[in-house]
Parts: sequence; structure tokens; C-alpha cells
Amino acid sequence: MSEISCSLAELIIVAAAEAWRHDGEIMGTGIGPLPRIAVSLAKQTFNPALAITDGECWYTTQPLPVGGNVDDVEVEGWSPYDRVFSGLWGGKRHAMVAPVQMDRFGQSNISVIGDHAKPKAAMLGARGFPGNSIHHPNSFFFPAHNTRAFVSGEVDYVCSAGFNPQRYPGGRIPSELKIPLVVTNLAVLDFGGKGNAMRVRSLHPGVSFEEVQDNTGFPLERPEHIPTTPLPNAEQLALIAALDPKGVRKTVIKGDPPAQR
Repeated sequence: MSEISCSLAELIIVAAAEAWRHDGEIMGTGIGPLPRIAVSLAKQTFNPALAITDGECWYTTQPLPVGGNVDDVEVEGWSPYDRVFSGLWGGKRHAMVAPVQMDRFGQSNISVIGDHAKPKAAMLGARGFPGNSIHHPNSFFFPAHNTRAFVSGEVDYVCSAGFNPQRYPGGRIPSELKIPLVVTNLAVLDFGGKGNAMRVRSLHPGVSFEEVQDNTGFPLERPEHIPTTPLPNAEQLALIAALDPKGVRKTVIKGDPPAQR
């Protein structure tokens, strides 16, 4: 066990930051507290070329802490809707979003639970998910990995494109479609398996492959060797604390990684 103590939220932030490691100069967008802190951590550590707005309409030299004031950081440029969408449509953006459902094809849902004509619950609507999914890479975050989130069959309402050949003319899945990373409270996954199957890339400390599979509504690809998700180091923890001085991360996911309990 590492001598460094961290929370599960902090482990997830560090794991999620990896989504942007090789992106270079693009617009990085993290939707929700943990993805937002993760993209900021990526910019401060291994990808300083990332352009991020942190919910404001300005590109800043250094990430704006959660709850911070844009007047306290150096502003490098203005990012109105026109500039955001020009980058988005040109593929120069990588977002990490948090839907309520995902299926084995990587299709996600933020619209309704149940039949769209008479849903059990209505949420945000599809919003920008359709266009985002066909124009630029999208990674995903799920705070609770279970069969309600990772469903059998298709999601109740397809909001973002995935690797389902039946959804495309002639069954040709676009080569541009990219889902680099899926981060949950149990594991890190992607769609790099055979035939775009979801596979496990790493397991959080103390979590078994069987636990992840039992909480997933479809078969997962199991590599021969699955590493353990690395714990944050002291530098990363210090940066996370500075990026989230009010401790918002603690309200999203509570507790320590299982191996530290």
C-alpha cells in the first residue's frame, strides 16, 4: 500500500486526466466537477497546450480553480460561442461528459429513462451530444458503475453516436468516431477491444474484474493482464487541492480507494 493517502475522487481525477495526455493544442472540456478538475490537472502537468475555459468564456493561462474568479488568473483569449463551435466542428475539442446510461456500443443517454413517448423520468434532452459525438473525441465519467448505468441492449434513448453498425448506412462505422476513455468508480475502460468491444484498461485498487463485470449489463473484454489504476502522487494531490480549494470533489464521490479502507 502506498504511503500517500488519497480519496477515491482524487484517484479518479488523476485517471481521468489521462484522457487528454496526447491531445496537444485542442479545447479540453470537462463537464462536471471531477472531469473539470481532471482536464485542469492535465494542463498543469503533461499537456500545457490544452485550451480550457473552465465554464467561463475566456481561455486562461492557468486553470481557474473551482469556484474561482476569472479576474484572478491571466486571460489569453476570448472564447465566444462562435469560436467554441468552430473548434468543435473542426474536431479540435475533447470533452469528458457524464451521461446516465451507456451500452455496449458506446452509445450514451442523457435524455429520458424508459419509453421516449411516456418516460419514467425526463432529464436534459439530447442537447449537444449528437453533434459532439460525430465531430470530436468524447470520453465519459460515471460516478456509480452499475447495471443501471451500463445497460443491456441499447440505451433507452440514443443521444450520442457509438459503434453500432445498425445505426449507419451500409453498417459502416465512421473511422472518425473516437471514445478514448471511460472512467468510473470501479475501473478505467475503453472501446479498444475486438470489434470495438468495451474492455477494462485498469482496475481501481481492491476491485476485481468480476466485480466490474457483475455491475455491467453486457460482456466486457478482459485483457490477459489488467494493471491497477495508479494512485496520485504528492504533486498531483497538491495540484488537485489548489484546483478545488472548496473541496467540491468530496461531494461527488466520497471515501477512499477500496485498498486503503
